[in-house]
Amino acid sequence: MPDGFKTLTGNPTSNTESRIIRYLKSRGITQKDIIKWKMGYTTQGRYRNRVIIPSFNDRGDLNYFVARTYVDDYMRYLNPPVSRDIIFNELYVDFTEEVILVEGIFDAIKAKNSIPILGSSIRETSKLFKKIVRHDTPVLLALDPDAWKKSNIIKNLLLKYAIEVREIQYPPTASDLGEMSHAEVRVLAQRAPFVTPGDNLLNAIEMI
Repeated sequence: MPDGFKTLTGNPTSNTESRIIRYLKSRGITQKDIIKWKMGYTTQGRYRNRVIIPSFNDRGDLNYFVARTYVDDYMRYLNPPVSRDIIFNELYVDFTEEVILVEGIFDAIKAKNSIPILGSSIRETSKLFKKIVRHDTPVLLALDPDAWKKSNIIKNLLLKYAIEVREIQYPPTASDLGEMSHAEVRVLAQRAPFVTPGDNLLNAIEMI
């Protein structure tokens, strides 16, 4: 973790902590979310003025963290100089149930049994993809609406391995899950239709 890491899981004890909590609440993040995702912050070094959200592998070891500014820094995210070939918070993911794949950490916070892919692509050789295939895990794909081309690539890859895929259908005015409430995300997840090879072929034709 970054030097000087402090947890946000208790009651605020400083103006800095109160400010961060207000920022998180403005993003629809609850105290329960803060505790579940073990959020914290630091006032030292390059990760200061950022919410720190750690990731743990299936053994409970820290393997990554995301640092998101809460002061409108021009760089919204700073990440550690380590491999991103991880399964974010693998310790808490149930691969016997449907997993929701999202782009960013704030999207993941709003969804159940979710994994942020820290971008908009998944490699066939990645740890995440291999684990999904190994467990034959159903996938609910929920990339941002503007990432539909990359979403189609991921759908094709999953269907190639006979993975059951559903995909969230966003309302016309929606931007991403991170801007929605937990309840709104649950409704979208419940309504998400299954993806078939024929459907995705039509999408691929539209991309040409």
